Amino acid sequence: MQDSESAAVIGLFGLLVLIALLCLLSLSHWLGGYRPQWDKEQPFECGIPPTGDARPQIPVRFYVIAVSFLIFDIEAIFLFVWAVAYWELGLTGVIGASVFILVLLLGLAYEWRKGALSWSPDKTNRDL
Repeated sequence: MQDSESAAVIGLFGLLVLIALLCLLSLSHWLGGYRPQWDKEQPFECGIPPTGDARPQIPVRFYVIAVSFLIFDIEAIFLFVWAVAYWELGLTGVIGASVFILVLLLGLAYEWRKGALSWSPDKTNRDL
């Protein structure tokens, strides 16, 4: 098969998948229907009557901590991979990992200085 024939086959397959998807979605919408009821629209709290708003506001500092955790967690994965390949990388790997750890520590110091790791609202800097 030529490249143009392969692309045509893949394009035709994608078009058929798109048509099948639209047919199935239309069929489920047409057959399923929607019957709104008051009970179905209420938030569910383990079988007890709901108390308060279903969508409370979460302080931004929780998001900052969560994003910081994800970033440092992914960086820890890179360090584990480096530790496994330590003997094969030699001096170049040690220098690269040292620079990586230095950047990690600089990022941690920046977050600490800005107050992103503080739980008390009076010490948290607003311009993160």
